[in-house]
Amino acid sequence: MSLEIRQINARNKKELRRFVLFPEKLYKHNPYYVPSLVFDEMDTLNPSKNPASDFCDQVLYMAFRDGEPVGRIAGIINHRANEHWKHDEVRFGWFDTVDDPEVTATLISKVEEFGKVHGMTHIIGPLGFTDFDPEGMLVEGYDQQGTMPLIYNHPYYVTHIEALGFKKDADWLEYRITIPEVIPEKFDRVAGIITERYHFKIRPVTRKMIRKENYATKLFAVITDTYKDLYEYTILPDNLADKYIGFYLKVLDLRYVSSVENEQGEIVAYGITMPSLADALIKSRGRLFPFGWWTLLKALFIKHSEGAELLLMGARADVRKTGVTALLVCDMFHKYQKMGVKWAETNAELEDNYDIRNHFDAFERVQHKRRRSYKKEIK
Repeated sequence: MSLEIRQINARNKKELRRFVLFPEKLYKHNPYYVPSLVFDEMDTLNPSKNPASDFCDQVLYMAFRDGEPVGRIAGIINHRANEHWKHDEVRFGWFDTVDDPEVTATLISKVEEFGKVHGMTHIIGPLGFTDFDPEGMLVEGYDQQGTMPLIYNHPYYVTHIEALGFKKDADWLEYRITIPEVIPEKFDRVAGIITERYHFKIRPVTRKMIRKENYATKLFAVITDTYKDLYEYTILPDNLADKYIGFYLKVLDLRYVSSVENEQGEIVAYGITMPSLADALIKSRGRLFPFGWWTLLKALFIKHSEGAELLLMGARADVRKTGVTALLVCDMFHKYQKMGVKWAETNAELEDNYDIRNHFDAFERVQHKRRRSYKKEIK
């Protein structure tokens, strides 16, 4: 039963679909795994459809035994990030494997070879093309349901990777926050003081704003300002705003989006959240057809989950010390109460990013997952 490695043509729909659907076999009976949206994965991994290919090189591999797939991996060189952070790294991502260390070692070696050809000195991952792709290997919380934007993996992935000499490069934490039945009065009082002192205002986001005010591009600029100094962040050109932010704004229930503006009408803080789609994705297996579109549409707009996913949240650097995030959180949680949201799941937060981690200190919360990126030198 020799191991065979095949390079996948990302522009070939049939080959790419087999690559994308491999985890369905691997996690078929795992109740905590949440499938990705198949069409979104296909578009992300197809260089013809992913604008990140303007500054990224990629390669996809699948491992087979006796003609059956047993593993997959993507190798990615993000030239923009390498230039910004002044390093020479090849990323591995979309990594999934059966419990066979040989499969892991062989797939990783193929990415290392790809990196060597392009002059890379280190391999790092799991990471995607940009920070808007799933990143970080799950190292705690295997008995917790996954979320749409993040990776779920078996515990043995960690054993395989660490046996190859990979070391921790960064950790992210995830929290489950209980939404109180009554928002403490002090939050409204503090929000009122901040509003009056700094002349901030909550502005409801509408479809008309998105269409006519170039809202996605403006929001994208604030997101870049928020995250540009954080781990491995890729500063992206404005033309990617619609790809990464516009998509969500077009499909989300905008009641789950909060925006704070200053006197000049500039966005200074934002919170992009959504109803939890985990159960809908499990039911539809990430497919839109034949009936998956209805399952997802219902979860987004008609019958909301009791949970919410906090996708992106932050404030412009020049206003972070004003307490504007308290105003933002107050607005978000009042909306949650009206919509019957009982709990919220944070996105992955870097363990040393105390600014973002402190947003929810006043609420009941549990840190229930941890994920990690690994790094090692290419010999």
